[in-house]
Amino acid sequence: MYPWSKGDKNSSLFSYYYMVARGYIEALGKLHNKALWSLVLATVVGLAAFLYPFILPGIEQTTDDSAANASAAPLLFAAVVVVVMVVTLMSLAEDAAGVSQSRTVALLGVLVAIDATLRLVPSMAGASPVFLLIMLVGAVFGPTFGFQMGALTLLVSAFITGGIGPWLPFQMLASGWVGMTAGFLPRHRSIGRRIVDLAIFGAIWGLVFGALMNLYFWPFTAPGVDADSALYWQPGLSLAETVERYARFYAVTSLGFDLFRAVGNVVLVILLGGPILKLLERYRTRFTWQPWQRA
Repeated sequence: MYPWSKGDKNSSLFSYYYMVARGYIEALGKLHNKALWSLVLATVVGLAAFLYPFILPGIEQTTDDSAANASAAPLLFAAVVVVVMVVTLMSLAEDAAGVSQSRTVALLGVLVAIDATLRLVPSMAGASPVFLLIMLVGAVFGPTFGFQMGALTLLVSAFITGGIGPWLPFQMLASGWVGMTAGFLPRHRSIGRRIVDLAIFGAIWGLVFGALMNLYFWPFTAPGVDADSALYWQPGLSLAETVERYARFYAVTSLGFDLFRAVGNVVLVILLGGPILKLLERYRTRFTWQPWQRA
């Protein structure tokens, strides 16, 4: 039982967020060691792949071909990310005790297939229905299931839509993180409170997802002759200059689209989140069993 499910409406804001943080720690503690370390490994490697433009300023460059090495770095990281993703999905195949493994795997396949086909629905200025089911599945079935849901959805949808390219492992990681972090949200007894949390969560990830995805191609962006070079990444920049340039680049090129995605996530959660959440909770209850113990 989570501490926030006691329904104490008079608790202070500080106490509420303390309980939320405690819930995150408890959720992490319930993960299997193999799953936990696989997620940690995938997350560390993935963050290095995304954030390498900000890491390079701390690495001393002593050769003349440092720019060439910097350009090859994301490709190498992408290859490593794919390997780690495969290992992670294999290690996460074992579900926790008390959960029907075969039914859970079957449910994952069905949910991935449904969500992947939603990529065929035309999106409007960055808003997409794909993230709704990833967030709800993570919030109901937990971080490991949510990570698999997000990563596999983007993988399958890439085959359906023909969107296979160097961006795919980055999309898989970012969407996997959406589902994984949704699994750490507090499970209130009130569906309304959970919908509010998911709406805020969706708005935040609507912006974060776009900010992350920009990083995979930003170092390769080649400005024209008349372009403002202050928007683009260059080897040898300090960390502060790199952050400043990327913030300017993101605000100019992607912030508007990501705002549409954030608003779209909020609207979909408010309109469809309640019924889908109840349905998924019903399935989770049916797939969970308690070992028989002698009285």
